[in-house]
Amino acid sequence: MKKLLLTGFEPFLDHADNPTRLLADTLDSEMIGEYVVKSVVLPVTFSEAAEVVVAKMKEHKPDAVMMLGLAAGRNRITPERVAINCSDGDVDNNGVRKQDEPIIEDAPAAYFSTLPIRKYVDTLREAGIPAAISNTAGTYVCNNIMYQTLHYIEENQLNVPAGFVHVPASSQMAVATPGLPSMSEDEMLRAVRLMVEAM
Repeated sequence: MKKLLLTGFEPFLDHADNPTRLLADTLDSEMIGEYVVKSVVLPVTFSEAAEVVVAKMKEHKPDAVMMLGLAAGRNRITPERVAINCSDGDVDNNGVRKQDEPIIEDAPAAYFSTLPIRKYVDTLREAGIPAAISNTAGTYVCNNIMYQTLHYIEENQLNVPAGFVHVPASSQMAVATPGLPSMSEDEMLRAVRLMVEAM
């Protein structure tokens, strides 16, 4: 039996909730395809989030890692192609702001996702779920954990495909913010299950 480490995030900034928290909580221990899911909900902090991912990798020794994050404003599921060695942007949940800072000094400029992102997008579109490859995971905590996780895998020569997938705001979030692109949580759950099956 293979293990998939699935990560979500707590709410952050002015968002009342984060759909990836529900996705991670709901799918924890579920058997999807040939993977049993091990989930963790991460703090939205530059200092701790990646440490939790690495700790969970050491604990569960997963065969694959899929990290999920909220991209409010996007209208489709967007697997990320690349993480860059830069932290910049809004304050995290500890009140810390990063500006033009390398995530890891003297480390590679970028790491590419090792998940089958093109297959994910094709699979989701065939199932009627809006999806597209994204070429930027931003420079906030989502990019930070994708970069650090891939760096850890590279440094330790692990044969573990890993990467990041952004999801839109949930329909519930859109109720409070008219005009915000959204997707139902049920549709997001279906999308994550399809992507895990497509591994």
